[in-house]
Amino acid sequence: MPRKPAGAAEESTKESAKEHAEKETAGGYNQEIENLNTMLAAVLNYLSDDEVEEIDIEFLLDNTPGLRNWWDQYRERNRKHIEKEIKQSLGELTLEDLEKIREQIKGIKE
Repeated sequence: MPRKPAGAAEESTKESAKEHAEKETAGGYNQEIENLNTMLAAVLNYLSDDEVEEIDIEFLLDNTPGLRNWWDQYRERNRKHIEKEIKQSLGELTLEDLEKIREQIKGIKE
C-alpha cells in the first residue's frame, strides 16, 4: 500500500493544530460574549428598577460578577487614547493652566 509523503502528514498535523486553535479561540470569544451579555443584563435590570432612585456605579461594579474586572481592563486599554487626547490639547491651554497641571503631577509623584 502506498504511503503518504512525509510532507502531507506534517501538513495535515499543522492544519489539525490550526483548526484546534481556531476552535479554542472561538470558544473563548463565545464565553466572553456570554459573560458580557450576562453583565449587560444585570446592569440593565438595575437601571430599569423603579425602586432605584439614584444610580450607584460602585454598587453595580461590586455586585455584578466580572464587571469590575472588565471595567479595569477596558480603562487600561483606553489609556493610550486618553494620553493622546491630553497631548493634543496641551497646545490649546494657557500657561496658567499648564502650570496648574504641572503642580498636580508633582503632587501625585510625591
